[in-house]
Amino acid sequence: MKIIAHIETDFPEKFGIPRQSGLVKGLKGTIVFEPEYRSPDALKGIEGFDYLWLLWKFQGTERENWSATVKPPRLGGNTHMGVFATRSPFRPNSIGLSSVKLEGTGMTDRGMVLYVSGIDLRDRTPIYDIKPYLPYVDCHPDAREGFASDVKDYGLKVDFPEELLAVFPEEKRQALIEVLQQDPRPSYQEDPGRRYGVAFSGYDVHFTVKDQVLTVSDVVEYKGPVRPKKGEC
Repeated sequence: MKIIAHIETDFPEKFGIPRQSGLVKGLKGTIVFEPEYRSPDALKGIEGFDYLWLLWKFQGTERENWSATVKPPRLGGNTHMGVFATRSPFRPNSIGLSSVKLEGTGMTDRGMVLYVSGIDLRDRTPIYDIKPYLPYVDCHPDAREGFASDVKDYGLKVDFPEELLAVFPEEKRQALIEVLQQDPRPSYQEDPGRRYGVAFSGYDVHFTVKDQVLTVSDVVEYKGPVRPKKGEC
C-alpha cells in the first residue's frame, strides 16, 4: 500500500495519546498529503462531510510472530482477549482506524491540507487512506460494546497548577487536561511515587498519580525521547 499523507499532531511519542479517536475532541491535527496526492481534485466534495475515517500505520508495533491474544490496558493488563476483539496496536497488520472530525481545509505551500480534531495519532503518522464518515451506515447507537462498556467512563481528577498550565497556548490547555484525565499510565502500574511524563506540544509534562488524582509536578522543554542506557531497562 502507498502512503498518501502524514498527520501533524502535538504528540512526538505514543505515550499519552488517547486510546481511541474522539475521546478528546479538542485534540487537533493537520493532514499533509504526499506530493503525488496533492491534487485539489482528490478532495473535491470533502467539505460536505463532518467526519472522516482515517486508515493509518501503527509505528513501532511490528513483530515477527503475531499473538492470538492480547492484554488490553484498560482491563488491568492481565486479562487476555482475542486480538480481533480488541483495538490493540499489536496485530498481524499494523493498521489503525480512526474517526476524526473535519474542521476545514486550507491551501498551503504544501498543497491542500485537512484540519481535523478528535485525533489519536502520533506526529508524522503515515496515512494510507481517507474516507467520508456516513452516519446512515456507519452509526449504530444501539450496538453492544462488549467488555469495553465496563471501562469507558474511567477517568482521573487532574491537579494542574495554573502557572504550569500557562506554558501552553490557551487553545490547547483544555485538550491537554482531558488527555491527562484519560490516565496515560499502563493499567498495571499503581506506584504513587513513580513520576511519568507526557510529551505534548513541545514540552514534557511530568506527573504522579495517587488515589485517582493526577498531579502535575513540572513542565519542561521537550528534548526528544529518553533512551535507556546500556544495561538499563
